[in-house]
Amino acid sequence: MGFDLKRELLRLLREDEEFRYAVMGLLGMVDLKSSVDNLVKAISDMKDIVAKHGEEIIALKGSVDELRKTVETLSNSFGELKKVIETLSDDVKRHGEVILIMQSTLEKLTSSVTALGYRYGLFTEEAFREAIKYLVSDLLKAYTVRRWTYYDSEGVVFGHPSIIDVDVLVRDNEHILIEYKALIDRGDVAELAREGMLYERVNKVKPRLLIVGPAIRRRALELARELGVEVRASEVIDR
Repeated sequence: MGFDLKRELLRLLREDEEFRYAVMGLLGMVDLKSSVDNLVKAISDMKDIVAKHGEEIIALKGSVDELRKTVETLSNSFGELKKVIETLSDDVKRHGEVILIMQSTLEKLTSSVTALGYRYGLFTEEAFREAIKYLVSDLLKAYTVRRWTYYDSEGVVFGHPSIIDVDVLVRDNEHILIEYKALIDRGDVAELAREGMLYERVNKVKPRLLIVGPAIRRRALELARELGVEVRASEVIDR
């Protein structure tokens, strides 16, 4: 009898769902099963969410990889562009140096040609006329022209005994020593300054010094300013 009851109970538990739930309820299993079902559902939902997030993470990682490749490409391009700019900068600098050299060479050549022109009389007539206009219009009207000839036995002017011939403009106690040159150089200025020293020693009069010509070299002009020699020239040559 007891065995048959046991078998019947097992059968009902296995086959009769209502009976089974009733027994589970009596045993407190209904709430447990519900909790387990909810937990299983939550785990399933979480699994879906994780899977979805995993896909999003994979997609994001792909975007990051593409962005990194783009940044690397831009970085390489920037490096190449920087090299190109540096090369162009060096080329521009070299070209600038070449242009400066060419300009300097051209200026020197121009000065040389001009100097040769003055030296050999190609530009002398018109330019020299402009240079002596100051003398003709001003000095010659107010001063008496003399020629001072003196034997420099001590070699003050040239470093050895020589005859010195120089034009002198005189008005009262004012004396002006004048030299005329087609192209005034440093040596011409220094020579006139020494002639002035000799003139002052011999005549006891300190003269003004004036050198006249169509052109003067810049270095000669600088020396003239240092030595107090007045210059009348139409053009200054840099060379």
